[in-house]
Amino acid sequence: MAAIEILDLEKSYLVGFWRKRQKLALRPLRLTIEEGEVFGFLGPNGAGKTTTLKLLMGLVFPTAGTARILGKNLDDPEVKSQVGFLPEQPYFYDHLSARELLNYYGQLSGMPAKGRSARVEQMLARVGLSDSAGLQLRKFSKGMLQRVGLAQAILHDPKLVFLDEPMSGLDPMGRREVRDLIQQLRNEGKTVFFSTHILSDAEALCDRVGIIHQGELRGVGAVADLTSETRGKVEIIFYSQTVPVGLTSLGAEARVSGDMVNAVVPEEQQDAALEVLRRERLRLISLTPVRSSLEEYYIQKLQPAEAGDDARADDSRDKENRKGAGV
Repeated sequence: MAAIEILDLEKSYLVGFWRKRQKLALRPLRLTIEEGEVFGFLGPNGAGKTTTLKLLMGLVFPTAGTARILGKNLDDPEVKSQVGFLPEQPYFYDHLSARELLNYYGQLSGMPAKGRSARVEQMLARVGLSDSAGLQLRKFSKGMLQRVGLAQAILHDPKLVFLDEPMSGLDPMGRREVRDLIQQLRNEGKTVFFSTHILSDAEALCDRVGIIHQGELRGVGAVADLTSETRGKVEIIFYSQTVPVGLTSLGAEARVSGDMVNAVVPEEQQDAALEVLRRERLRLISLTPVRSSLEEYYIQKLQPAEAGDDARADDSRDKENRKGAGV
């Protein structure tokens, strides 16, 4: 059974003061997320990521289309008990402590009193807030509030977790901890759907990603497939404080960092480049093919289509969307 089935979900708003007009925030979206999958929803600010999440959570109503979560309709009350949600800018009662807040959310989720306190302490430890559990939230930093939000999202042990920009406001250590938490949720068999514009996090975490721009789904694909294609170049790293002239003549793009040189050469020049290193008696550290990155795929999908390529681009997107939707 699919965890999420989005069936031509669409949302438009009235904007303007005197002469109101329709603004299409989300074009008809068709997408399927499988159970146990970590899916990254990527796009620039204002692309439609948060609108999609709010529609799936029932916080706003669609203009057209529908969706199914865990095999049930969006308005089915049973869905809510199986879903955890962290909004992009969470607001909590700041006079409560972190422990009190989680206990309150546990009651709202219908958690029995027996074992609830132990579960709260477990979640506080899981997000690194055990030492601050009794501190009022008004004294928390943005990163600490983000951790509290993560704790409340998984407090009731949901099957499906929605995270809207979960790394927002976190320092590098905090981001690493959130990545580890998402990995743990995957290992527990949970489905995670999160939006972000931090591509390195998506590349490290996701099984698949979807690219959305201007309310339109531009592409869907497995991260492993998107980053497996080689670009016809190899990266050579070796010990040296200067770039050998022989490499420069081969068209190498090189930079020196301390006592190491990182050089990228065309694949057909690989043997010649290694011969230069051998001749100069330089020690090779590594040689690896240069592969496509998620960033390149992302930028490609955000580029406007050429006038003559519109039909082909539309057809390509339709095929990708159908594949992502499992149809």
